Amino acid sequence: MGEFEKSPLGRVTVYSIQGCPHCVQAKATLGRLAVPVRDVDIGRHPELRARVKELTGRSTVPQIFFNGVHVGGNDDLQKLDAEELQRLVNLVKEEPLPADAPPLPDDDQSESTTGETDGDFMCERDELADLVEDLKHGSVIGSHWRSLTLYKKSLSGEQLLDWLQEKKGMDRAAACKTGQALLQKKYMVSVRGSGQQEAKFEDTKDTTDRLFRLLEDDPHSALNAGQTATCSPIQASELSLLLRELILKLYSEHLSADGKSVDYKGMSANPAFQRYAELAIQLQRVELLSLSREEKLAFFINIYNALVIHGYLRLGAPTNMWQRYRFFNYVSYLIGGEVFTLQDIENGVLRGNRKGMAQLRRPFSKTDPRLQVALPDAEPLIHFALNCGAKGCPPIKTYTPQDIDSQLRTAAEAFLENDDACVVDSGKKEVRLSQIFKWYKADFGGTDEKLLKWIVEHMGDSPKKTSLQGVISDGKTKVSFLPYDWSSNSSH
Repeated sequence: MGEFEKSPLGRVTVYSIQGCPHCVQAKATLGRLAVPVRDVDIGRHPELRARVKELTGRSTVPQIFFNGVHVGGNDDLQKLDAEELQRLVNLVKEEPLPADAPPLPDDDQSESTTGETDGDFMCERDELADLVEDLKHGSVIGSHWRSLTLYKKSLSGEQLLDWLQEKKGMDRAAACKTGQALLQKKYMVSVRGSGQQEAKFEDTKDTTDRLFRLLEDDPHSALNAGQTATCSPIQASELSLLLRELILKLYSEHLSADGKSVDYKGMSANPAFQRYAELAIQLQRVELLSLSREEKLAFFINIYNALVIHGYLRLGAPTNMWQRYRFFNYVSYLIGGEVFTLQDIENGVLRGNRKGMAQLRRPFSKTDPRLQVALPDAEPLIHFALNCGAKGCPPIKTYTPQDIDSQLRTAAEAFLENDDACVVDSGKKEVRLSQIFKWYKADFGGTDEKLLKWIVEHMGDSPKKTSLQGVISDGKTKVSFLPYDWSSNSSH
C-alpha cells in the first residue's frame, strides 16, 4: 500500500461578498485544486475590511491569497498559467501559514446579522457601472410624452448626449460611442413605442429624439429585475455552470430521490436559494449570441427548471387552467437585456420559435431580438427535460453542454419506460401516450405514424419496446392519450 498523502500545511483565503458571480467562479475554480479554501464574507465581517484593503490595495472582491501570497481577483486567478498555479498549490500543500497570514474572523465573534452592507467592497465592476450610477442621480431621467403616451423614468438620446458632454467632459463622438456601449452592454434599452428599436446609438435625429430607459427602470415583471447587474459580465456558459452548482446544492437537499417532488417550503428558507436569486441578477446582461447549440440547450433547460421553482416560491403554484396560462406567460427572467417568460424559453428558444399551447402566434416576431437566440429547429428531446412543476412532468435534473444530446436521450428513454408516459396494449393494438406527445405532436413528425416511429427509435431495449414494435408491425395501431396529472409536485 502507498503512503497516505500528507494534509496540506497552509490554506487559500478568499475574501468575498454575497451575490458576486466572480466570487462564485473563483471559489469553484479553487475547489478543484484539492487544497483547503477558507471563504470569508466581508459583508458579514466588517471588522476585516480595513485590513483586507490595506493588504491588497483594492476594494473589489474576490481577493485571493495562497498562504500569504496575494494573487488578486478572479480575472487574475483565471489568467494564471498552469506552472504558476501549480507552484502556488505546492506552496499551500508544503509550507505552513506565515505569521502575517491573511486574517480570519475571530472564532468567538458571531457573524453580523444586522443587515450591514458590504461597505467599500464591491464585485469586480464593469467599466460603465459607475457612469450608470452617476446617471441615475444626475437629474436627467424623468417623464416624457410621445404622441399621447407618457413614458416615466426615461430620457431622450439628446439629453444623454448633453449629459455625457457636460458632466463627463466627452466630445460628441465619444458621447455617441458611450451611448452605443450602454445599449450593447444592456445597461440601457430603447423605450418601446417611442421610435425605432434597433440597438444603435448614432448622432442622428432618430436617435436624439428617441427615448431610452435604464434596464432597471424598464417596466417588467421579471423575477431577477429591480436592480442593475453592475458586475463585469462573465460568459453565459460560465454563469450557467455557476447557477447549476447552486441549483444542484438545492436539489440535493430539497428534491426527492426520483426527481418528481420538491420541498418548496424548505428550499425557500435555505440560504443557498437566496444566493441563487442574487446570482440570477447577473443574467440581466449576459451575452447569449455566442452560445453554441449545446450550450443553449443546457443553459435554457436549466434556467427553465429553476425559473419554475423560483416562480412557485414567489407566486405559489397555479391550481387551474387559467392560473397555469398566466404562470407560464408571466413568470420570467431578464436575460441578456430581454425578458424571457417560461413560454418564451420553451417555445421561442428551445422549440425553434413554434407556437405553443393556446398560442395564436409564434413567440418571437421577425424583428424581435430574441429570435436570434432561438434554435434553428425544434429539439423534441427537450420535452423530457423540462419540468413545469406538475406531477405529470419528467423528473428534474440538471444538464451540461458536454454530451447534452446523450443526456437528453437518456432522459427520454427513462420517461418512455414509465407507464405514466407510454402504455402498450398488444391485445387491443393500442398505444396510450402522455399528453406531451399530443400537445407537441408537430415536434415528433406531426402524424401518429411518425410519432410512433420516433418513440421506437428513442426507447431503450426493453420488453415494452418489443411489444410496441409488434403492435406497429401488425398495422392499424390505435393511438390515445393518458390523463395528465397537473397537481403540484410539492412534497407537502
